[in-house]
Amino acid sequence: MIIYKKPHEIEKIRAAGKVVAGTLRRCFESILPGKTTPLDLDGLASRLIREAGGYPSFLNYRGYPAATCISVNNVVIHGIPNDCVLEEGDIVDLDFGVTLDNWVADGAWTYPVGTVTPQVQRLLSITKESLYQGIAKARIGNTLGDVGSTIEKYVKGHGYSVVKEMVGHGVGTAVHEEPNVPNYGKPGKGVRIKEGMTICIEPMINQGTEKIVILEDQWTVMTADGKLSAHFEHTVAVTRDGPDILTLE
Repeated sequence: MIIYKKPHEIEKIRAAGKVVAGTLRRCFESILPGKTTPLDLDGLASRLIREAGGYPSFLNYRGYPAATCISVNNVVIHGIPNDCVLEEGDIVDLDFGVTLDNWVADGAWTYPVGTVTPQVQRLLSITKESLYQGIAKARIGNTLGDVGSTIEKYVKGHGYSVVKEMVGHGVGTAVHEEPNVPNYGKPGKGVRIKEGMTICIEPMINQGTEKIVILEDQWTVMTADGKLSAHFEHTVAVTRDGPDILTLE
């Protein structure tokens, strides 16, 4: 069942979203190539979230062992933070939720570590733009098929592939609510978008094949061919005035 949010409830999610956005920024600003590790970033994110009065939503969620998912290079999503040093030219996806006053916001951003090649920067730019193109379709009367097909068409037009096994989702008082929000689909098909929906739109885009593998830890998702993957996510509310991004500072 989709839970539609009232305006005052959307504002609660926005408050959590501001913590998500500020924490993402400060974690990125802390990265030192050749020195910083995902464990460092996980610790910093956890501290910042708690200092803001929130709780890291992912911690212990379905048994997940960390406050954040940190996915480096060919890890698509759900990378468990480790002590491997981030090196110049890597890319790192920071993904986490914040629970504040019992309301949840979820966001992710893939950042360059130092200077990356033009080819890598292109992957980041196209993936980020696909997120905003998808958000633009999150309007009353459209469908989730309109959102997903827009993302898929844009990405494939630039030679990349869309991960289909992993999708976006509703969000509110839980990390994951209905509906699922695929990054692919057919225009006019799928769930009809209505006022009060709060959803996480999060394209996961691969340089190579769309195929993925899941490691023995049952969390870490990697590209099947070892090529890079990028991931961007915003929490979005559907309002009568259009999509409202809630994960902004």
